[in-house]
Amino acid sequence: MSRQPLVLDDGRVIPADCFDLRFARSGGPGGQHVNKTESKVDLRLDLAAAEVVLGPEDVARIRSAYPARLDADGRLQVTCEEHRSRFQNLEAAIERMRRLLRAALARRRKRVATKPTWGSKKRRLQEKRHRGEIKRGRSGPGGEG
Repeated sequence: MSRQPLVLDDGRVIPADCFDLRFARSGGPGGQHVNKTESKVDLRLDLAAAEVVLGPEDVARIRSAYPARLDADGRLQVTCEEHRSRFQNLEAAIERMRRLLRAALARRRKRVATKPTWGSKKRRLQEKRHRGEIKRGRSGPGGEG
């Protein structure tokens, strides 16, 4: 990862040695360029090593959020081959990793149950009465249907 640590939104820093970075030949169109350059990026985060920074609870959250992205060794994997440039693919892979971690570590706020207001209850009952009057008006003379 060009030996740069990954800084998360909350200020925690994952050291560069927690990442395993590999390059491979990218597939798809591109002619001879694609056949001779290794521009595909395979970036993996060793969650066991990152547990020192993230803590066991956050590592467990990441594992449960992305079970399909974990390799056989339990590392979080991100690949990128959308650009022709190795550097652009590396930047994209780092940003993708950052987004995955941000989403997995986001704390969901608990919903606080509230009671309906007096005004909303009143409006609901008025609407029910109004609907009933409309339906009663549809019946024939004498109010029997």
